[in-house]
Amino acid sequence: MQQQNQQINMNQQNMPMNHGGHEVFDLQEVLSGMISVLDQYIMFRQYVKDPELLDMLDRQYQFISNHYNITVECFKTGRKPAQETSTYMMKQDRQVTYGIKAAQPKKPCQSLSEVKDAGLSGHMLGLIKSQTTMLTMAALESTNPVVRRVVADQIPNYIEMAYEIFLYQNKHEYYQVPQLSPEDMQKATASFAPANGNPQMPNAGSNQGTLH
Repeated sequence: MQQQNQQINMNQQNMPMNHGGHEVFDLQEVLSGMISVLDQYIMFRQYVKDPELLDMLDRQYQFISNHYNITVECFKTGRKPAQETSTYMMKQDRQVTYGIKAAQPKKPCQSLSEVKDAGLSGHMLGLIKSQTTMLTMAALESTNPVVRRVVADQIPNYIEMAYEIFLYQNKHEYYQVPQLSPEDMQKATASFAPANGNPQMPNAGSNQGTLH
C-alpha cells in the first residue's frame, strides 16, 4: 500500500502544473461546449433532408472532433500535441444576397415532423457562434503557451464554419440580410479617415499629474 501511494505521488509530481486557474475553468467550458456541439450535430443528422447541408454537417463534425482530441491532449499534458491543428476549408460560394423578401413568419415547431433544414442550420449556426466566443475567452485566459496556441488557432476555423452555415442559409433565403440605402451606406463608409503623419508623442513620465 505504501509503495502504491509513493507511485501515485511520483505520478502527481511528474504531471505538469503549468495551467492557470482561469485557464483550467475556461478550458473545461470549451471542451464541454465541443461535446455539446458534437452531440447535437449527431441529433440533427437524422432530420436533415438537404444533401448539401448533410455534407456540411458531417465535414464540420469531423473537423470539430479532431480538434477536440487535440485540445484534450494538450490540456492534459501541457505539451505540444502529437497532431497539428488544421485549417477548415468551406465549400460554399462566398456570394451574399442582400435585401429582404416577404416570407412566412417564424414560429416554434409543434412536433418533430415540423423540423426543417432552415431551423437545423440555424441551430448549427448558433452553436458554432457560441463556441467561437468561448474559444476566444479561453485563449485570452490561457497561460500555457501550447494550450493558448491550440485554442487560438481554432478561432478562425470556427468563424469560417459559421460563415459557411450563414452562406448556406442566405442562399436558401433562411437568413436574409438587410442593407442601408446607397446614400446612408456612403455616409457610413466615409465617416472615418486614415491617420496621417507622425503624431507628436509626449515624453514618457513627463506628466506627473493624476489621471481620473
